[in-house]
Amino acid sequence: MNRKMIQPIRIMGSKFFTGAFRSKMLKVFGSAVLCGLVCSPASMAANDDPPFLPAQVRAVSTVPSNGDVNPYGVAFVPPGFPAGGAINPGDILVSNFNNSMNLQGTGTTIVDVPPTQPVFQYFGGTAPLGLTTALNVLTKGFVLVGNFPSTDGTCQNSSAGSILVIDKNGNLVSTITDPLIQGPWDSALFDEFGSAKFFVANGLNGTVVRIDLAVGKSGVSVKKITQIASTYTSQCDPVTFVDAPTGLVYNPFKDVLYVTSTADNAVYAVYGAAERTHDAGRGMLIYTDPKHLHGPLGLAMAPNGDLLTSNNDAINSDPNQPSEIVEFTIEGQFVKEISMDPAQGGSFGLAVQAMGKRAQFAAVDDATNLFLIWTFKFPW
Repeated sequence: MNRKMIQPIRIMGSKFFTGAFRSKMLKVFGSAVLCGLVCSPASMAANDDPPFLPAQVRAVSTVPSNGDVNPYGVAFVPPGFPAGGAINPGDILVSNFNNSMNLQGTGTTIVDVPPTQPVFQYFGGTAPLGLTTALNVLTKGFVLVGNFPSTDGTCQNSSAGSILVIDKNGNLVSTITDPLIQGPWDSALFDEFGSAKFFVANGLNGTVVRIDLAVGKSGVSVKKITQIASTYTSQCDPVTFVDAPTGLVYNPFKDVLYVTSTADNAVYAVYGAAERTHDAGRGMLIYTDPKHLHGPLGLAMAPNGDLLTSNNDAINSDPNQPSEIVEFTIEGQFVKEISMDPAQGGSFGLAVQAMGKRAQFAAVDDATNLFLIWTFKFPW
């Protein structure tokens, strides 16, 4: 979003559980959360459970040396990612949509946030690009990122863009273009190692496509591209650049793709997404909530199976609920919300990774060009 720039500050300080195991474990996790809030000190001292409180939130600036701002996409580098490159498993990548003049659709950089080391620029492309929330990492050693370029910072003068394929050292390997790729605004990845299903939400025309990829040691090639959803409202916006289908989460166990439609202030489910050969329209409406949704944007799935969405605050605006991240069930029940920033329009890209005994929740605050990371330990 094109907000007034605030000087960045520094504050020191998706692999998910599945099926019945996940449900059982998250009941334990939920009980631990509840006890952490309401149990007495005496009852807590009566057992030897580990503490619930997460590590201090880590906040880092996403502004690289060229001055790019407006962080959008967030992606964890997964386990098994090849060693010997610039990025490593456990790192988190963040893409920038604006350049140093704060013009939307002109950012060219991706920064890497290692677990303990300083942030550094992993990739720098040739302008104009406008790197979007469509950011994912393939286990074979490649990064996929969408670009939605504009010549003057407005959606009215934007072009269809493409998908960039970048290697582990930050080198551009190839570019994916197709008439069905129209302003790749966000994405979801189902990585099958030698192949992948890459779902892309298009900002220019309100469609969602599935790109079937072949993935090898030397690069990525397209097997086919299929439009699987459409008719989501898509409109240019002077503040948010575009209001269109944005966040995508694919659940391979249910074969369903969840889609946030910002301008429609709603979340949909597209069933049979992995092999669908025809357009499902919007799919099934699963969540609409004028009290808590304010233009849903980025989307992620929590370890308990709930969905998390950021909001752009330009749609159904409420100044008393700025920059909210909303948690809701896949059945469409509101669970909880938190604010990322006291100003509106700060929340956008977000991601969750659960591994072993811990989970990490990472989200951008693009009102301040900060990236926030919370680390939680599961109580077992």
